[in-house]
Amino acid sequence: MSSPHIWVDADACPVIRQVEDAARQHRLPVTLLCDEHHLVHSDYATVRHIASGADAVDIALINMCQAGDIVVTQDYGVAAMALGKHCHAIHHSGKRYTQDNIEIMLMERHLAKKARRASDKHHLRGPTKFTEADRGRFADAFAALLAEVLPSSGGNEL
Repeated sequence: MSSPHIWVDADACPVIRQVEDAARQHRLPVTLLCDEHHLVHSDYATVRHIASGADAVDIALINMCQAGDIVVTQDYGVAAMALGKHCHAIHHSGKRYTQDNIEIMLMERHLAKKARRASDKHHLRGPTKFTEADRGRFADAFAALLAEVLPSSGGNEL
């Protein structure tokens, strides 16, 4: 079994460094996908700038990932499609997307959008500031995901 590739929906992703650090430790390939309006650079990962357009990065990411890969995204729709391709998916908060929770997450998103539309309130309060503690929680959750996904190497480096 080959090692998974890590795909990051990198537009406004606050945990790129944590993903790269873990990937470097395990010698896993990482691709950061972002639209052409975001400047993302990496000394480890491959950076792919995707032409702008509605959902262009999301579509590219889903077209590139394969069963067993890891997808880092805050987009529930991207996570659902990744799960459909038998990938592992994780939010930058560290929450794992699974077949057991994705449907309820999508339904909650739909109901919230429907409620905003009914109230003519189209803007939400922005997210709270992402802290170092948040990064640490993600790093711990990501390490746990890698421990689950990577084949045991019997103590040897991959």
